[in-house]
Amino acid sequence: MIINIPENSDFSIHNIPFGIFSTKDRSPRAGVAIGEHILDLAAVAELDVFEFNTAVFEKEVLNDFIGLGKAITSKVRTNIQAWLRDEQSVLANKPELFVKQADAQMHLPVYIGDYTDFYSSIEHATNVGKMFRDPENALLPNWKHIPVGYHGRASSIIVSGEPILRPKGQTMPNGADKPIFGPTQRLDFELEMGFITGKNSELGESVSTAEAEDYIFGLVLFNDWSARDIQKWEYVPLGPFLAKNFASSISPWIVTLEALEPFRVKGPKQEPKVLPYLQYEGAKNYDIELEVGIIPQGSEEQTICQSNFKYMYWNMVQQLAHHTVNGCNFNIGDLCGSGTISGKDDNSYGSMLELAWMGTKPLKMKDGSERKFINDGDTVVMRGFGKKNGVRVGFGEVSTKVLPAKP
Repeated sequence: MIINIPENSDFSIHNIPFGIFSTKDRSPRAGVAIGEHILDLAAVAELDVFEFNTAVFEKEVLNDFIGLGKAITSKVRTNIQAWLRDEQSVLANKPELFVKQADAQMHLPVYIGDYTDFYSSIEHATNVGKMFRDPENALLPNWKHIPVGYHGRASSIIVSGEPILRPKGQTMPNGADKPIFGPTQRLDFELEMGFITGKNSELGESVSTAEAEDYIFGLVLFNDWSARDIQKWEYVPLGPFLAKNFASSISPWIVTLEALEPFRVKGPKQEPKVLPYLQYEGAKNYDIELEVGIIPQGSEEQTICQSNFKYMYWNMVQQLAHHTVNGCNFNIGDLCGSGTISGKDDNSYGSMLELAWMGTKPLKMKDGSERKFINDGDTVVMRGFGKKNGVRVGFGEVSTKVLPAKP
């Protein structure tokens, strides 16, 4: 191996995820993560080893590279894997091609023109229904028939490491007869995965479940921040608005569908049977272990959630097929969030709303404090990886610190 890869690294030779990074001496450009390093694709391109216009590696986003199509992007990935394994390859004895991740700044990997968030975990939807509606009829009548979703705000999606400000808005306190304005008192994270589209679809055309994977370039970790008290007051009748659009955080490395192939699994049985356009063949869920930790200001991290992407009731091909069934078009770089990923066990719930059960069961922290929701100064960290038969493919992390609201 040309470069040392630590054991249990998220960025093994089996991964080769794509991202955008910069260094003190050079502006943002494309790279791939390998172990604790980044292989600088713009620098590799200068060796004249690629058979396409490598100006795409000098761009500040990956959209043009992704737009070359999977025949090319997949070959870049497999070529890099072969070169890294070959001590005599074009990468040999060229340390200048590698940058330590610790010395680089990561950026949003793609220009995100549109963003949609789904609501596809039956455990999460059931928990929310029990809290806010009828515990005996927690799911709304449409939930098992369509992948419920809403269009979010792409402009406020940020990359891991960028802090957020506590949002402000209207809330209706219990027992009050009119709303008040101020910082949210119920700031929450939502543990999600997001997929990045790698191919344009045409306005008026539908993408089938059989075709959908051709339109998915890869996945990122996704934290869909939420202000639960603002959301409760505003969501009737049109759904989330200011409670969601103040910020969403993603991990900087896009892990390709090809890298996740070993982790395919079958999803939960869907009953009643879905309509024909939502039916699919094969294993379309992915066994990706997920965890969430909170780092209180001045304290150490505490893991509060361990979940798995395989729990999702509605999978990505169904989400994309439903999204386009009315002719809605996708563009390269668009992002779709999975919806909060919760399992059946209390410690697998993917939000503070569920973990602390709407504030009635506060979580005890190592520093002696409690958490009903997220406090100012807290940093929320999400991680995820797949591991099977000695193959590990991970996403790194998405980490975000919460700062006090502006006066």
